[in-house]
Amino acid sequence: MIRWLISAALFVTACSVPAKDLTLTILHNNDVHARIEPTMVKGEPFGGYARTSTLVSQTRKKEKNVLFLNAGDVFQGTLYFTQYVGLADGALMNYMGVDAMALGNHEFDLGPAPLGEFIKRVQFPVLAANLGLDQEPALKNSVKPYTILERDKTKIGVIGIITPDTPNISGPGPTVKFLDPLASTMKAVGELEAAGVRIIILLSHLGYQADLELAKKLKGVDVILGGHSHTLLGSAEMPPFGKPFGPYPTSVTDAANKEVLVAQAYEWGKVLGHMKLTFDGNGFVKKLWTAEPILVDKSIPEDPVVKSMVDAFAQPIVTLRKTSVGEAAVELTRGATGDQPESLMGNVVADAMLESTRKAGAQLALMNQGGIRATIEKGKVTFEHAINVQPFGNTLVILDLTGAELKRSIESMLEHGSFHQVSAGFSYTYKDSAPVGSKVVKMVFRGRDVAPTDTIRIVTNNFMAKGGDFQDVLKNATGYRLDTGLLDLDALIEYFKLYSPIQAKVEGRVVRIP
Repeated sequence: MIRWLISAALFVTACSVPAKDLTLTILHNNDVHARIEPTMVKGEPFGGYARTSTLVSQTRKKEKNVLFLNAGDVFQGTLYFTQYVGLADGALMNYMGVDAMALGNHEFDLGPAPLGEFIKRVQFPVLAANLGLDQEPALKNSVKPYTILERDKTKIGVIGIITPDTPNISGPGPTVKFLDPLASTMKAVGELEAAGVRIIILLSHLGYQADLELAKKLKGVDVILGGHSHTLLGSAEMPPFGKPFGPYPTSVTDAANKEVLVAQAYEWGKVLGHMKLTFDGNGFVKKLWTAEPILVDKSIPEDPVVKSMVDAFAQPIVTLRKTSVGEAAVELTRGATGDQPESLMGNVVADAMLESTRKAGAQLALMNQGGIRATIEKGKVTFEHAINVQPFGNTLVILDLTGAELKRSIESMLEHGSFHQVSAGFSYTYKDSAPVGSKVVKMVFRGRDVAPTDTIRIVTNNFMAKGGDFQDVLKNATGYRLDTGLLDLDALIEYFKLYSPIQAKVEGRVVRIP
């Protein structure tokens, strides 16, 4: 009896002592998009795996408990992806000791098989809780919903989540099923909590705004580290990238009235997310010590081992990447110009698409804004510059649309927060404040208003022609259709060769009114 009382007393005492605090340093990035080398911005280098590796190794030497996490979109964007299909990135991420990675939509650009090869070769878990993979042999045994890491004898759960829009904006194919992010996350949270995990991080590839909305509905998640929207967060302006979109991290109250910290690390490895958090014994964030993204600029020395690896990976593409294809007389910006959504790079891409297919009967080019992947600075334009703009290897498709179908195509893009870039000779005006489905107030083609019954032969990329970027109207158009087999990249390169130096200016092709 005495022995039993002593044991019971010891058990009660043990249970009454709270678990110890854990101070955790989290490093994270997202949307690196094969930017293995630094990206030049206004003549200065930012990012690159060699500088990121230095920051990671320095942090691990200074701090006791460090996690290094990636929120997806490692694939697609430079000649390194063209040459190695993610395997160069994987080797470098292995060397740097990435602890876990969430899948991004671009990991599916070439279908499940290349992604499966990537996962076989990396030494860290690749996560996506909202995928149904029973019918996809290349992935069903390799992609996990979550992983459990351990620091200082404390379990840390990391869940992955991917945008359910992936079938519209990438190429996962019919064997990969996309499930509800909220339900999938909460299922994973329940399983982790049942395993005794009290600190849970969500690696999300949904986008910043979607993360904020998701956080309000969750229970049990402490931190959301995001990607997909390429959002710059921070406390102050970060030259040369401008003013952050929101605070880093952004605090949200969840469904259990608990604080969730939401963060993202911009794009292309230009910054490295960094936060130092103390969790109490129940897994709640107790104190925010440090939280600010680190600018990965030339002040950070390059890890010599990683630099030598990058140099070796670069050898097969050195000649190709330096080949000149033309010249830009002005900076051809990827994004909006001033307060108007018209893009100078978009104008050039659309004009190049039309130029290459005009003899086949095309009259108007439609280019999805999200498919224009880079700005080209003023000066010499190389093959690498061109492929950075058009990295997907899409073919050009010609098809007929009525005026009514064209309007629905534009409306659908606007409904989902984007827009078409268009070739010369066509313009459209939309009213931002108008309700969904009624935003387009004017379309003009070759000097006259477009009527609903008009027929216009358009050229677009095969991604959109198959319904990508929510373009069911293009997918379902019943008139003339021809996949030319011409690559969008080849069209752009040929346009530079023919018309350099390329001049571009805002022409009122895409007009937004309040």
